[in-house]
Amino acid sequence: MRKTIGIALVGAALLGGAVTASAQQGQGQGQGPGRQGGQARMMEMMFKGIELSADQKTKVDSVMAAYRTQMPQMTPGTPPSEEDRAKRRELQTKQQADVRAVLTAEQQKTFDTNMTEMRNMGRGGGGRPPA
Repeated sequence: MRKTIGIALVGAALLGGAVTASAQQGQGQGQGPGRQGGQARMMEMMFKGIELSADQKTKVDSVMAAYRTQMPQMTPGTPPSEEDRAKRRELQTKQQADVRAVLTAEQQKTFDTNMTEMRNMGRGGGGRPPA
């Protein structure tokens, strides 16, 4: 996976050695370095344990690029409005579903596990599955 995803998916969209080519596309488009790093880490977590084929990488990159242009712009140092947060959540949910559709059934199982771990981390679960 590290070699496969190692190109950088979304200026970050999510990574350090386990990213796809899209990560670099966010660079230079008004996104700060912290944002790019966060996106790279997110992509790394999403695709942990998944090796994408060249065709899958291309499709994932296209999905990421399409949604990147729709995301509400955030001003550094200013909290996003509730409306922007809601739109971002909605788009992220659709984006994840579109990315998942590119994967094989076996990859989808790993992806689903990764997404559950990510959600648990955000809730203070430390990425551990519930008992």
